Parts: sequence; C-alpha cells; structure tokens
Amino acid sequence: MTDMSASHTKRYATAGDYVQLLKPRIMMLVVFTAVSGLIAAIGVTGQSINPIMAAIATLSIALGSGAAGAINMWYDSDIDQIMTRTSTRPIPSGAVPREEALAMGLIMSGVSVMLMWLASNWLAAGLLAFSIFYYGVIYTMWLKRSTPQNIVIGGGAGAFPPVIGWAAVTGNTPLDAWILFAIIFFWTPPHFWALSLLAHGEYEKAGVPMLPVTHGAKTTRNQILLYTLLLVPLAMTPLLTGLGGWLYGAVAGVLGLAFLSYAVRVWRSHAGDKGAAPADMKLAKGMFLFSILYLFLVFAALIVEHAFGLYFPVKVF
Repeated sequence: MTDMSASHTKRYATAGDYVQLLKPRIMMLVVFTAVSGLIAAIGVTGQSINPIMAAIATLSIALGSGAAGAINMWYDSDIDQIMTRTSTRPIPSGAVPREEALAMGLIMSGVSVMLMWLASNWLAAGLLAFSIFYYGVIYTMWLKRSTPQNIVIGGGAGAFPPVIGWAAVTGNTPLDAWILFAIIFFWTPPHFWALSLLAHGEYEKAGVPMLPVTHGAKTTRNQILLYTLLLVPLAMTPLLTGLGGWLYGAVAGVLGLAFLSYAVRVWRSHAGDKGAAPADMKLAKGMFLFSILYLFLVFAALIVEHAFGLYFPVKVF
C-alpha cells in the first residue's frame, strides 16, 4: 500500500471524518429501502413487530451499512488518494489511520449483526452479516479491481436491505422480498454507470476496470439502456403479486417512463466520449441524480401505501 504520509500532511480527525467513513449518503438510502421492506412486510402479511425491536433492527442495518463503508474506505485508500473526487476522504487526507478505520468497520459489523439477532431473528442477522461481507469483501476486495462487471455483480450488496427488513418482521424471505431486491439490483448499473461516464478518467488513472475504461463509453451507454429496459417493467411486478397497489403503480409507471427517457437520451448522446459536448455530460449527470430520486420515490410509494392506509390492490391481477 502507498504510504499516506508521503502525499498528505497529517491533520487531526474530526467527528465529521468518522461519519464520512460510514458513507452516510449510501447509509441513508440503505436504511430507507430496509424500512420500506419492513413496512411492506407488515402490510402484506399482517404480521407485526414490536416498535422498539423494529427501531433496533433499523439501527442494526444502519450500523452494518456504515461498517461496510468503513471497510471499503480502508481497503480502497490507495486508489482514493489518486482520484480527485475521493482524495479528501478521511484516510487519504491523513485524518484517520487505515488500521483505525478497519477496526471501526469490524467492530461495527459484529455489533450490528448481534443487535439484529437480538431484536429479530437469526435469518435477518445472517442476511445482514452476508451483505456486509458481500460489500466489504466480494465487491471491494475482489470484483471492483478485477472485472468491468463489478457494479453488476457487486450490486447485490446494496439490494439486500429490503430483504433484511422483511425478514426482520416475518422470519422468511418470500417472492415479494426478492422482487424488491431485484429492483435495486437492476437499478444499480444504470445509476452507477451514468456516474462512471463522468468519472471514467479518474477510474482509468486509478487502474479500476470500470466499463467505460475497459469497453468504452458507447458500450456503457448501450448497457445503461439495456438495464433500464429491464428495470422499468420489473418495477411494475409488485402490481402482479399484490405487493404494490394503485398508488405504487402510478408512481413506478410515471417515474419508469422518465427514467427510460433519460436512458434513451444518454444512449443517443456522446456522454463519456473524448471531447463530448458539455450538454451530453450534463445529461449523464442528470440521469445519475434522477436515478436516486427514482429509487427513493418508488420505495416511498410502498411505505405510504402500507403505513398510511392507502393500499388499494389492482383487482385485475
């Protein structure tokens, strides 16, 4: 590993540095989708969970997400210092020692899994442990630096939270839980590849085989369109199983068409190409930002339906 002190002056760590180690923006999305799975499980099955235990289970998922983030930053600190957008993170900036970040991640991993087991059941705890391992080891230590399909395969780590939330309530993981998993799984490639079209030069400099680096921007744009074409109808399947009602269907349908519109426009653009027009790059950034809003609102629709008595199933199905 590269000696961090060689390129950065040591500075004192702040509370904000330790929060940043946990990747709080990712954590918020993880917690939100987990809560969506938890609430949907209650609404669909009629089973309940003690509110205090539900809060502890949610905290466990937040801790697990933060633990995986800290492990990721520990391992990736060498490439983080190379890329401009990550060079100010706590480890490459010299604020937090690498071994401290690793210890923090490992301790939080153990605490999160233990809390989940105490608050709910062994299945939810086991899924949480596996999701931390998936992100921290399978994705970070293996896939990210070895294959351009890193985001596709590694996307499974971020897709587990609603399944864990469901399992925390019911102790099982039926088809509906895995539909929520699949929505996040197929959402991840177009979401992240839109960003990679903007930052492919950084990844190339760091030696990370992201798809635009290994196969070019045109192939990446093709893949963005392909995965969006798969995602949009997939996101409507909760109507078929009864997981989602009219409200969910309307939200997922409208947002799906908007997402597809973005994907088609990015596909037709030159985003990521050498010398691409600013408007094309702005389009890729717009799709990346919209994708976050898409996932948030689709899962929010499930929460609103099942938590506020607005669930009206589509009787045709």
